[in-house]
Amino acid sequence: MPDTRAKIAALDPVWGRIREEALDAVEDEPLLGGVFHTSILHHKTLEQALAFRLAQKLASAELSEQILREIMDEAYADDPWLGEAARADITATYERDPACNRFMKPLLYFKGFQALQAYRIAHWLCRRRRVDFASFIQMRVSECFGVDIHPGARIGKGIMIDHAHSIVIGETAVVGDNVSMLHSVTLGGTGKAGGDRHPKIDDGVLIGAGAKVLGNIRVGRCSRIAAGSVVLSEVPPCKTVAGVPARIVGDSGCDQPALSMDHRLSE
Repeated sequence: MPDTRAKIAALDPVWGRIREEALDAVEDEPLLGGVFHTSILHHKTLEQALAFRLAQKLASAELSEQILREIMDEAYADDPWLGEAARADITATYERDPACNRFMKPLLYFKGFQALQAYRIAHWLCRRRRVDFASFIQMRVSECFGVDIHPGARIGKGIMIDHAHSIVIGETAVVGDNVSMLHSVTLGGTGKAGGDRHPKIDDGVLIGAGAKVLGNIRVGRCSRIAAGSVVLSEVPPCKTVAGVPARIVGDSGCDQPALSMDHRLSE
């Protein structure tokens, strides 16, 4: 058994660490042993565990857990990037959220991570023109997690969504890699016109709680949007914007604001 654990950890460090944490958790909290076994230890890969956990969360009287799990297993087998993104998202959450002291926490408990991974399955379906199935998953994610991400949106990896209450991301929104956002963020449009109408968020951006970014505008890399701001115009790279409507109030304060998670404004 130790040799097997070492091999798993060497081949897949994130999954290896999650399994080690689950084994420790069974000893520490035996009443939850069934949860740790069925959600983690009974699975050979992170992808299998994700498919099980997400299907368990999203199943309803309209669509069974088994069907959802088969769809998700198919998606992970078809597109290895989905698993890569999940590992990057887990790592991002562990590194940026002080409440996340174990790698298994996002998989088991954090609805921001779970909602993001379910969106990734919906986006996979959307790219294969299975629009109704994608819309169904979007609906269930909204009902279960209070997060509404359109399957047509394009979101990179290394994403951390903290708390995740009332997140809204529109159909033509684009979010780069290593972006962090807090609860009640909206990446929305400004009217009822169709077409490309949602924000483009570059790599490394930090979006504070309650911020609204509206319209087909670009938020430059490694910039910061202060909590409660309403952004209606382009944000240059490496700047901080704040207010309603948002205005530039200074530089971003560091090279990687999404990693530092520092929301303080310079005096």
